Amino acid sequence: MSAIDAAVSTLQQLADPADDFRADVLAGLMGSPKRISSKHLYDKRGSELFDRICELEEYYPTRCELEIMRRHSGEIAEQFAGPVHLVEFGSGSSLKTRLLLDHLDPCSTYLPVDVSREHLEASCDALRAEYPGLAIQPVCGDFTEPLPMPEGLDRSAPTVVYFPGSTIGNFEEAAAVGLLRNIREIAGEDGQALIGVDLRKDAAVVHAAYNDREGVTAEFTKNLLRRINRELRADFQLQDFDYHAHYNTHKGRIEAALVSRRDHRVSVDGQPVAFGRGEAIRTEYSHKYTIPQFAAMAERAGLELARQWNDTRRYFAVLLLRAAR
Repeated sequence: MSAIDAAVSTLQQLADPADDFRADVLAGLMGSPKRISSKHLYDKRGSELFDRICELEEYYPTRCELEIMRRHSGEIAEQFAGPVHLVEFGSGSSLKTRLLLDHLDPCSTYLPVDVSREHLEASCDALRAEYPGLAIQPVCGDFTEPLPMPEGLDRSAPTVVYFPGSTIGNFEEAAAVGLLRNIREIAGEDGQALIGVDLRKDAAVVHAAYNDREGVTAEFTKNLLRRINRELRADFQLQDFDYHAHYNTHKGRIEAALVSRRDHRVSVDGQPVAFGRGEAIRTEYSHKYTIPQFAAMAERAGLELARQWNDTRRYFAVLLLRAAR
């Protein structure tokens, strides 16, 4: 039975997230400088906190992207002829996806990909209630790794990779190009990619978005330490770290970190980790692009810019990419 024949499909688990988390955290904390990938911020609690961030007054990306999707989702869906396999990277709460699903061919298949199994299952349950006829095939895994499509998909339908939310900006250039190559591989020669991109703008606007007055972003980032304590038998004291986010105007990116307030040691899965006062754990980059800059990066991955849509302030863009001919 194909995914299109089944409105409710079982979740595909690609790997054990616990093994990846342990290996990444230990490698990142033993390195110099210390660094942990931003993908590990999204356990269940982290995903819930990020949903709160998206509602903050200072956090413009979600509002700008929603404006684009509300105004143009019908026009965007017209770019896809007939049923498609909509593969969404980092699906989260799928808020923007609903606007797209409303305009897709009803015989399409939705394949949300997310590292947080609990959040993914909750999101899919909500979507099944709202779209009872939609074939949903959730995939719990890391979209930065090779992503095999579930067995039984109707291969006659083209694939559209949807990557909203400007998450592509979390990757440094070489890694971003590698991810775009992965997207091209999944989409195939006849597929397309729809990617949200945060654009260059006034530094004060960007800085405020990652340093909100309520401190939700700081709580979101410090939740990473809570997760390490819970899952890796660590003893981080959250009060020993400050959240810091700086907009590097030269590189056009936010650089976020947790900074140690004192000299101390922490045990992580039985391994001692030393921190000096002022030493940082890099938790996130968030790059902001110009359209030509992003198009050139996509070209290196074998993709070409086909269409673009912007919000009224031109803070954000949703870009349609196709395999370069």
